[in-house]
Amino acid sequence: MIRRALTASLALAALYFLFFGGDYSFLDLWRMGQEHEREVAELEAVRAHVAELREKADSLGTDSAALERLAREQFGLIRDGERLYRFVEPDTAAPR
Repeated sequence: MIRRALTASLALAALYFLFFGGDYSFLDLWRMGQEHEREVAELEAVRAHVAELREKADSLGTDSAALERLAREQFGLIRDGERLYRFVEPDTAAPR
């Protein structure tokens, strides 16, 4: 009887150590797996963004129309004889 209780206690202690103890317990390995999946997803998103930026850089290097569109949209550049109109939203925080 005592032998069975001792064996069961040792088995429970081993299971407890397996799940919660040591440097790499089951829970630690599970958490690391979850973190790895998140990191892989983030890496894929960054790779997609880099590919998009490379594509944009290539188009700016080879397509003069794309370069002109960027200059007009981001820097407000215009050609000779053109007029630039800027529309500003009314400031709702300003007192009347």
